[in-house]
Amino acid sequence: MERLLFPGDAQFWYETLRSFGHIAYGGADFGEVVSTSRRITEGDYGSWHDAWLATADRVAAEARQALDAGHKVSARDGFLRASNYYRSAEFFLHGHPCDPRHEHAYDRSVACFRAAAALYTPRIEPVEIPYEGTTLPGYLYRADTSGEPRPTVVMHNGFDGTAEEMHFFGAMAGVERGYTVLVFDGPGQPGPLHREGLVFRPDWENVVGPVLDFAKGLPEVDDERIALLGNSMGGLLAPRAAAFDHRLAAVIALDGVYDLGPAVTNLLPGERAEVERRLRADSDPELDALLDRMTAENPVLRWAINHGMYVMGAATPRAFGAAYLDYHLRDGIASQIRCPALICDAAEDLFFAGQARRLYDDLTCPRTFLEFTAEEGADAHCQAGAQRLALARIYDWLDDTLGH
Repeated sequence: MERLLFPGDAQFWYETLRSFGHIAYGGADFGEVVSTSRRITEGDYGSWHDAWLATADRVAAEARQALDAGHKVSARDGFLRASNYYRSAEFFLHGHPCDPRHEHAYDRSVACFRAAAALYTPRIEPVEIPYEGTTLPGYLYRADTSGEPRPTVVMHNGFDGTAEEMHFFGAMAGVERGYTVLVFDGPGQPGPLHREGLVFRPDWENVVGPVLDFAKGLPEVDDERIALLGNSMGGLLAPRAAAFDHRLAAVIALDGVYDLGPAVTNLLPGERAEVERRLRADSDPELDALLDRMTAENPVLRWAINHGMYVMGAATPRAFGAAYLDYHLRDGIASQIRCPALICDAAEDLFFAGQARRLYDDLTCPRTFLEFTAEEGADAHCQAGAQRLALARIYDWLDDTLGH
């Protein structure tokens, strides 16, 4: 898709398109996104933060005034947009260590989302899911107040998104169609990372397992019809969980990711095996210097490595690259998935081009490949900017698969 804003910065444009996409489920207003973007200097993370924070503060204040005056729908809508704008404000601040401005904007994003959640009917309920001596934060969405068991979608975000953002990436679309939806943040994702410093782990089945245990204890959940949806890097994590936890009735990769390793190894000179050896080595000053130069020259790579060090708990760019190598569905993992799988693909994926097809080709379970194109306006990573189109097709497949 042509870059309508930030023509010289693919990352800034994608994150702006992400906000445009969230308009479909109330997460933004077109004019607010455009006016905010015009106050941002291309490539300047501080400018990005300041502009989005100012918009978020203004919208949140107006929502509070509406609530105080008894205008609950206006308040709900304002808090929801403010939550998404605060999320955008702190997006580029995840260096190692994290920029102190991140904490304020993240906390405000969650607070505004929960203020909006309380104003829905039925109320979107914050939950704490037991997990290895602590809890994972999440939200329970009910289609109605009957308490009847319904087909259920458990969903999570990926490398850089929040549980709150899943409201726009599939949760409300599920509620509209009569599903129970359980959203959660796992280790490495904002809630557990921000609160307890829990970083990503490749054995995602040990994260999803306790979430499914929790879901099966809810009266609104049909135990025999639980699907798992993973967004972005979650398009690798969710299939990984499905390979080892066979309680799932379906798995959706939005979009499909097969192997994170090439995102690092393809950037570096030499055969993959040799690059992997160097990434995992105790010491390699030459490679460290090369990664530093590449990070300084490439803004997308700079953000990815800085954020990656934060979410993986890695002290150096090379340590982050080494950690990334452990996230894959090779070596017979994908073929262990038994439930039906929907693998989505974006024609112009900025981050994982070609990965969805590799995952699809390695599956032995009932499988469907769903490609989104530029002609449809849905060719961006995770179909950013085309949420209604993408989620209609995804839920139509799920309706047919689960017999809903």
